[in-house]
Amino acid sequence: MAETKLLPKIGSKVKININKVKDRLPSKLIDQISSNPRVVTTGYKMTDGRSIGITVRLQNGEENWFFPEEIDKG
Repeated sequence: MAETKLLPKIGSKVKININKVKDRLPSKLIDQISSNPRVVTTGYKMTDGRSIGITVRLQNGEENWFFPEEIDKG
């Protein structure tokens, strides 16, 4: 389970690690992240009862969520 002290704070600017997500996302979203991987955290999401996902806002205003290991801080 992800420890909350390791999760980025809401409002933090973080970067999506494209190499860790490209196998599970649609090509349109991959293109969006590839052109600008920097996002802003907007909240948290319970994923499967064992982990916490991080919801983020992309540069185009769209929101999506990712696992903590798919996000690089800063």
